[in-house]
Amino acid sequence: MADWSAQQYLKFEDERTRPSRDLLAQIPLAAPRKAVDIGCGPGNSTELLVQRWSNAEIMGIDTSADMLRQARERLPKQTFVEANVAHWVPPANTDVLFANAIFQWVPDHLRQLQRLLGALPAGGALAAQMPDNLDEPSHVMMREVAHAGPWRETLADAARARDVLPKPGAYYDALRPLCQRIEIWHTIYNHVLADAAAIVEWVKGTGLKPFVDPLEPAERKEFIREYTARVAAAYPAQVDGKVILRFPRFFVVAVK
Repeated sequence: MADWSAQQYLKFEDERTRPSRDLLAQIPLAAPRKAVDIGCGPGNSTELLVQRWSNAEIMGIDTSADMLRQARERLPKQTFVEANVAHWVPPANTDVLFANAIFQWVPDHLRQLQRLLGALPAGGALAAQMPDNLDEPSHVMMREVAHAGPWRETLADAARARDVLPKPGAYYDALRPLCQRIEIWHTIYNHVLADAAAIVEWVKGTGLKPFVDPLEPAERKEFIREYTARVAAAYPAQVDGKVILRFPRFFVVAVK
């Protein structure tokens, strides 16, 4: 898959940052020594950590060179490292591991969450948020278009239904033996967007990438045309012409 685009991601910066704010508000640490933003992207979530814990050492990690470039421009005084969380070990004295919308991309992420929580000192916190929207029309229709078009063989892997997130009880059972406190919840965001095309622009920065990146330019254009038509039918205009994108998200905060 091609590198992530910071520019595309930031088209909806305010909406994408809301879950970070909600997750951060539930971390009960007043003065951590170090906090790491895992999958920091363009630094919008890292900036929230810097604002809350101005005396802490804040670091961001990501696999995307373009995202890290944008993050360094945004927060030149902070440290950003290119790293894959699946192979990454928290630095000594790290008290907070913060992960907004990253672990849904990480294979066997329950095991990784266990590993990372286990690496924290007593009193440290692991906080993660993940989209839980694979059953929403926006994502169901990606798979439908992939199955229906002349690109079906090219997109066979992308079109294979990704596993939905485990049930909340699975996270509880995996993390509770490693921590003194755990909070788990879902929030459904209803984002008001300009029109169906705006929904397509939103998912271009994340969930649509595995479907369009493997295609040639002409195929990509046709895929997006067909997908946009389906989105327009599934998300009818409201009284003012705008549309509402329903977006469920899963949250977990574990204090060791």
